[in-house]
Amino acid sequence: MNSLTLLIVGGIILLIGYISYGGYLVKKWGVNDKNVTPAHTKNDGVDYMPAKTPVLLGHHFASIAGAGPIVGPIQAAIFGWIPVTLWILIGGIFFGGVQDFGSLFASIRHDGKSIGEIIEANIGRKGKKLFAIFAWLTLLLVIAAFTNIVAATFASTPQAASSSLLFILLAIVFGFLVYRKGVPLGIGSVIGVIFLMVCMYLGMKFPISLSKETWIIILLGYIFIASVTPVWILLQPRDYLNSFLLYAMIIGAVLGIVITKPVIQMSGYTGFNVGGNYLFPILFVTVACGAISGFHSLVGSGTSSKQLDKESDAKKIGYGGMLIESLLAIIAIITATYLGADKLKELLSQGGPINVFADGIANFMNSFGIPFELGKSFTALSISAFALTSLDTSTRLARFIFQEYFDSKEGTSTVLTNRYVSTGITVAFGGTLAFMGYSVIWPIFGSANQLLAALALLAIAAWLANTGKSNKMILGPMVFMFAVTITALILLIKTNIATGKFIIVIFAVLLLALSLVLLAQSYDVLSGKKIKSTKKA
Repeated sequence: MNSLTLLIVGGIILLIGYISYGGYLVKKWGVNDKNVTPAHTKNDGVDYMPAKTPVLLGHHFASIAGAGPIVGPIQAAIFGWIPVTLWILIGGIFFGGVQDFGSLFASIRHDGKSIGEIIEANIGRKGKKLFAIFAWLTLLLVIAAFTNIVAATFASTPQAASSSLLFILLAIVFGFLVYRKGVPLGIGSVIGVIFLMVCMYLGMKFPISLSKETWIIILLGYIFIASVTPVWILLQPRDYLNSFLLYAMIIGAVLGIVITKPVIQMSGYTGFNVGGNYLFPILFVTVACGAISGFHSLVGSGTSSKQLDKESDAKKIGYGGMLIESLLAIIAIITATYLGADKLKELLSQGGPINVFADGIANFMNSFGIPFELGKSFTALSISAFALTSLDTSTRLARFIFQEYFDSKEGTSTVLTNRYVSTGITVAFGGTLAFMGYSVIWPIFGSANQLLAALALLAIAAWLANTGKSNKMILGPMVFMFAVTITALILLIKTNIATGKFIIVIFAVLLLALSLVLLAQSYDVLSGKKIKSTKKA
């Protein structure tokens, strides 16, 4: 089969899904621009601040993308490209897009609060506490894993390190000019993209070579600062400018596939049991961000909802952002499927899925004149930029959740709700895990992330039930994701007990127990037996 056919058919299906199913959700949920969003009603210039749609889409997409939609599909390709592609399309439209749109929309109807606060309003305070612990622990895993990934990338590719540091400085200048000096976004964007290319050039000319351990320390200091500064200084402008890297990478990949028309060489389906890995639940846990990811719900309800200018933007940002990521996941699977088995194995051994993806994109771009080495360096740099974005967004989200956990009902502040203290504690714990090495905590990250998606769907379903709206579009995906992740965690516990990795066992047991108790807590609400007072419908 021709990869171009796969790309075109996949893109058309995603577009139809956005227009039809996305429109269906808008009508069912009652999206209305007459309602003023929290970005306006609670504007504080730090966390709450309205952003133009392209800027917010850039932040949201940059935050949720990271390396997930690239690594997951390529790793899951052991089952063949057909089941992976089917799950990307079905999952993106009916699972991930619904979760991302729903969590963002539910948050703006709860004053821009996180999923934990939505659970408190619709299930109870105990449910909120349980979810907050679960989400915070999961984000510690995210912080530890991405700190390791970025530090390792910076150590092995010094050019990416220097370019990323220059990106940060450029973003600060861009934010100051656009938000404080009134430079039009269009003009600022053109100038910003030009200087983005300059930063890449200077980064390649003047690489910064440091050890991985040194970069971990520097990154921990950076994420502390990045998560407490106002969003207009760094978060919005940096993510907006970085999104151009990803857009350019996607456009370059699509154009290259159109020109080269690579033939798929990988088997369509290799079996249900591949080397001891079962298609259910492993496929659905591994693909992750390309189809559905619990981390997305934290981004949507944690930072994006506080910057949404009007309600109708929720579909563009939440549902649209997810489907763009699904398209990226299809491109990722193409970079693996056009290779022969021996070449794929060689590239995986040399640098893992990211190396496979960068090599594939570089080959595609080479078809229209981009030198292979330049294309591969550009792709690797783009991925590292988004991994860094996911890292500091995760830290800010963990800070929000930590603060909300210790918020009193009377609204009085304590030391633990102070943003510097809560950030410091989060960075300290995440950093400790980071120094243990991501290989220790990475195996549990996928299961925890997808179980977080099931819990986010649970929160949305409870809110819709309490407001008298249909939640049928939520219940099916929710039940399926609980089945997938609970099965995966049980298998993970069994495997790691046998191998003596008891840190993973403890984390898995704790996450599993928290999710089951929260599920039991929500039964009455979902079954219609218990209706709590809640925020506006």
